[in-house]
Amino acid sequence: MNTPLIISPGAEAYAQSFTAPEAGLLQEIARFTQTAHPHAHMLSGQVQGKFLSFISTIQRPRYVLEIGTFTGYSALCLADGLSPEGELHTIECREEDATTARNYFSKSKRNHQIHLHIGNAAEIIPTLSHQWDLVFMDADKTGYIGYYEQIVPKLSKNGIILADNVLFHGQVMEDPITGKNAKAIHAFNEHVKKDPRTEQVLLTIRDGLLMIKKRAE
Repeated sequence: MNTPLIISPGAEAYAQSFTAPEAGLLQEIARFTQTAHPHAHMLSGQVQGKFLSFISTIQRPRYVLEIGTFTGYSALCLADGLSPEGELHTIECREEDATTARNYFSKSKRNHQIHLHIGNAAEIIPTLSHQWDLVFMDADKTGYIGYYEQIVPKLSKNGIILADNVLFHGQVMEDPITGKNAKAIHAFNEHVKKDPRTEQVLLTIRDGLLMIKKRAE
């Protein structure tokens, strides 16, 4: 079965043209990633990045967790709304990408609030004792359910989880689903749907964002 086209290139280009432009440092990261990184498609990009920035600036979080730093673009978007005493903790398993991100973080006015952790997210998350106000998951897809289960108990009362790639290039709609990552994402979507602790909305931004919050008590 052919993978369905979720959003047409024309619609994406139109959305980008009516989205506020990136700041200079984000443009620099985007240019570098698109020209020099073999996995440039993993970059959040202008539209999704601005959405992350909006959520952060509306929420004014104290503690933000990002799982999957990549080259640092999304972390800087998530840091936009940090409260003055706030902290963003971002986890990256690849040394080279972490080095790239650290270089760009050093150019940001938020640098002193960003804490970059290098290693296995499943091992690092339990060492962080904060209650998370905003979480962005954009790492190995087979690990999503495990990360989710680690995070939900540490989610603040009004905390939000944003999980990326939940449409996985449309492969989650194949019948049957054949790809390992698409299977893992579909299982994650089902897992969250059945969880009585939370409620969610799936947004068709970029490759799909699942927005999750705790149910009102």
